[in-house]
Order: sequence, then C-alpha cells, then structure tokens
Amino acid sequence: MPERMPEGNRKIYGMVHLDPLPGTPYYEPESFARIRDKALQSALALDRGGAHGCLVQTVDRVYPVEDAVDPARVVAMGLIVNTIAEAVRPGFAIGVQIMKNAIEASLAVAKVGGGHFIRATALVGKTLSDHGTLNADPYGVAAYRQTLCAHDIDVVADIASIHHRPSRNVGELARHACRVGANAVAVGSADESRTLAWLAEVRRKAPALPVFLAGHTDHDNAARLLSMADGAFVGACLETNGWGSGVDSNRVAAYMEIVNALPPLKYPCTP
Repeated sequence: MPERMPEGNRKIYGMVHLDPLPGTPYYEPESFARIRDKALQSALALDRGGAHGCLVQTVDRVYPVEDAVDPARVVAMGLIVNTIAEAVRPGFAIGVQIMKNAIEASLAVAKVGGGHFIRATALVGKTLSDHGTLNADPYGVAAYRQTLCAHDIDVVADIASIHHRPSRNVGELARHACRVGANAVAVGSADESRTLAWLAEVRRKAPALPVFLAGHTDHDNAARLLSMADGAFVGACLETNGWGSGVDSNRVAAYMEIVNALPPLKYPCTP
C-alpha cells in the first residue's frame, strides 16, 4: 500500500470481483474487455465513494490448489490491475488476489502491474477448501518476494475466513504469519461473535500486527466489527444488486461515513 499498513487509522478496501479469466475452464470467449471494463468501473466507484483502495480478486469457480496459475490468467490479471492503476487517484491502494492460493503470481502482478499489496489465502498453516487441501509454503513465498525485490508490496494473510479454516489457534497463526513476512492478517466469519473473538485473540497474541476483517461486514455491523479491527475487505454491501453486480459509489460513501465517525482505534498498530 502507498503507506505501510495502517497505524491507527482504519483502512477500507472494496472488493473488485472478476468473472472467470482467460486460461480458466469457465472463461467465456471474447469476454475479457467486458471483465476489464467492469473492474475499472467498480474501482472508480470505490475511489469516488471515499474507500482507501480495492482488492482485485479472481472468481474463476474452480481453482488449482497449488501456488501456480495459467500464464494467460496472470497476463489478464496484470492488464486489469494496470488499467485500474492508471485511472485512480494517487494514494488509492490496489490489492491483488489470484485465487485459490497463487501467492507468487499475485506478487508478480502487484509488483509489475502497479499494485500495492496482495491477500494470501494460505501463507501459513494448512486448510481444506472445496477444491482440495491448501498447503502453505512460506519459504517459497519469501524467496520469490526477495527475487522480485517486492518487499514494498504488502502481504495480508488470511488466517481464519471463508477461504482459510484455521488449523490451530488464530493468535498463534497470526504470530507465525508475522514471522514469515506478513504485514497484516485477515479474519472473518458470518458469526459476528466468532469474528470478535478472533480479533481479540489476534490482539492478545500479536498486538502490534494489523488485523483486517475478511468480509462479512456491512452497513449494519461495520461499527461493531471495526471497533477492534484496523480495516476491512468489503464486498456485497457496496454493490448495486448484491455480490458480483458492480460497485455503487453511493453505497461506498454511506459505508465510509460510518467508518469515519468511529473513535480512534483502542490498539493503534505500529508494525
């Protein structure tokens, strides 16, 4: 991100969900231009509405579980990210997440395409998914990050979310993620009490590590959940007609009004 991870100020990153890209089984021929243009419009709506940035995320319906990705998919993602980077205001942070766990490819796209951070499904730990078991390779990620000279690209590691089912205590996972290079972690459940418990556990075990909401936030619960979080990845509640329909700048502005009215964080972060 343009500044390192937040120090005391909550950051809100809206989701830019992509339809299946070239190089994936469900890509619709000749649809790339439409996908790129829709992503650009969503990013611009987030920018107009006052969000701090966006996370460009692939939604390809089926994924390999290895940290590997078809070359056409990487090129397509890079073109989309670069298109957004050239259109938004300075300071608007762009994140990259090539699902399910293509961390190295996401780093490459962010570094070369004009992004600022990535979100990693399984930087640490082991988790089951609908597509198979994801096994983390923190050494490989660290080595590739060094090869790319990409330490200016922040890494947000999921440790308990819809994408990552924690294999052990989330506080310990947070500490481990920090040790292997994560700049922040993300947690989130549809069960609000569980999300708050995870946030508290990360605060207890890794108090200096920024922690983000990994979805499941909306205009109704934002104030409660963000009372303990450094920021959030926000999706469906910012979209015109629900998930995948494109971002509405008025919905973004309404969400940001809630965020901006919150008191300062009780536990400011100093990573």
